[in-house]
Amino acid sequence: MKRNHYKTNKVKKGMKMMAVAALSAALLAGCGQSAAEDGKDTIADTGGAGATETQRLEDTAKTAENTDNAEEISGTENQSGGDQTAESGNAQLEVRFGDSGEAFMMTLLDNETAAAIARYVGTSDWRLPIYERDDDVDYSVLQYYDIPSRYDIPSDNPETVTEAKAGDVFYSDPNRIVLFYHDAEISAEYTKIGTFDATEEFVTAVEENPVLEGWGNKIIQISQP
Repeated sequence: MKRNHYKTNKVKKGMKMMAVAALSAALLAGCGQSAAEDGKDTIADTGGAGATETQRLEDTAKTAENTDNAEEISGTENQSGGDQTAESGNAQLEVRFGDSGEAFMMTLLDNETAAAIARYVGTSDWRLPIYERDDDVDYSVLQYYDIPSRYDIPSDNPETVTEAKAGDVFYSDPNRIVLFYHDAEISAEYTKIGTFDATEEFVTAVEENPVLEGWGNKIIQISQP
């Protein structure tokens, strides 16, 4: 009887150990699954943060690109606006007859010749001599001013001009500006570059422009307003 009791206790003890082992395995399996799930959540969260950061960087890059495009467009519009001002025929130059003469405005036409003259004058004011020495020129209706040869002035589509009005300004190739301060019938190859409002004050300023002492010539000053 003692031996059977011993075997029974041994069996019970073995079953208890097996139960403990099974419970431990179940607990370990549960912990492992929980850790795996926790790990999965952590990765998902990290991926979400990474995605958010990537999106933020992409948005920043797009914003910078849009800003650059806006600035480029703005610059293009400004440049276009400047060109439109020149092309509208509203560009003007300020002209004085003599060193202390009154200023008169010459409105420029839309052509390459007038634009080139305006660009050069914008860089440096012009102070040009007036010559009245040609026997075949009627100085009672016109004056001309020679531009230094260092300035490259294009002659934009010159035409045969047969009539000029007071205040008309022409370019004669090479490098000569011709101003009519009275109406005239002529025959010459000119490019018209501008006009003055031929008021009585304007005509008087041209006619009474004094000879510059020490030069023997009259002068004209051209500048940006």
